Amino acid sequence: MENPYLCPVCGTNRMRFNLIEQKARPVKKDPRTGEIMEEVDRADPLHIPYRGEDVRVQCGVCGVVDTEERFIKTAQHESHARKG
Repeated sequence: MENPYLCPVCGTNRMRFNLIEQKARPVKKDPRTGEIMEEVDRADPLHIPYRGEDVRVQCGVCGVVDTEERFIKTAQHESHARKG
């Protein structure tokens, strides 16, 4: 999170962002009612653990949501383009 961001869609925002922290909650649900029946132990061999990003970023100007890496790479690419 200590890297500059640039919105990959609007291409102008470098300052206003929402950091969206994702925390997976493994559960078992009743297939008929949708009620959560229990929390699943992360060591359960029949349950695949969440492998997505811990943080997603939303542009505070245009509202696009994407990976933090995309915002960082866009800023790096734009910085290299200005130098070259």
